[in-house]
Amino acid sequence: MHRTVNRLAGAGKGIAFVPTMGFLHEGHLALMREAGSHANVVITSIFVNPTQFGPSEDFTAYPRDLDRDAALAESAGVDILFTPSADAMYGKDHETFVDLDALPNHLCGISRPGHFRGVVTVVSKLFNIVKPQVAVFGKKDYQQFVIIRRLVQDLNYDVRILGVPIVRDIDGVAMSSRNSYLSSEERESARSLFRGLQEAQQLVWNDTRDASILADHVSRLIHSHPHTKIDYVVLCHPETLEAIPRVEEETLMALAVHVGPTQLIDNTVLTSNRPSMELNAGLH
Repeated sequence: MHRTVNRLAGAGKGIAFVPTMGFLHEGHLALMREAGSHANVVITSIFVNPTQFGPSEDFTAYPRDLDRDAALAESAGVDILFTPSADAMYGKDHETFVDLDALPNHLCGISRPGHFRGVVTVVSKLFNIVKPQVAVFGKKDYQQFVIIRRLVQDLNYDVRILGVPIVRDIDGVAMSSRNSYLSSEERESARSLFRGLQEAQQLVWNDTRDASILADHVSRLIHSHPHTKIDYVVLCHPETLEAIPRVEEETLMALAVHVGPTQLIDNTVLTSNRPSMELNAGLH
């Protein structure tokens, strides 16, 4: 990979990079297509990173299908697929990790200690290996997006970080590799996450601004569906992830919910100003 990217750099080619854990879906492909509009060469990595999984999480069971992924990546314009082994990424004596002080101590970081340490470490390693000028991440993993952006700023990486909005299936469920775990009944319950976010936005536009009222409304909606167990429903600042008491400006509403055995995440940025009628035209 080093030899390849050095050769590309020598030929004056720019690199856009999309790191993934594979089992690709339309959300990943949207990132790859976006990457293709920013550089001559698109590189995608597929690596199920062991250091971001806790001891009771689904590292071994995480879905994998490299042949299928390779065909999908090629269809989305990916030029090079980088598929390192765990041994190649982490030698037996590996002892260096990268961490942040504050951003991981919110949202998913509370129930998944060490998760973002693993994420930030592997992304740092991938940036050093692939040497991209642009890296593209999805905003479904909003906390990860904010953390990677902070990593690049704090450690002076010469990489521009781009965020792509959530890609949803036709029923509103945010696309995720873990959706494959859901039964048909659990899938129906999973729809409650997006419905809750939609209702929260309507409440804000109707002048309900208290964060606790909004969170309680969404929690009750989700709990009214079977198979659901809420990890968190939080309203917070979209940059610092600090909890806020009221929606006065753009506010991140983030959810993590176990639907059956599967943890799903979703989010939206709530806005206090309702779009104009002109912008709403044709949406129905």
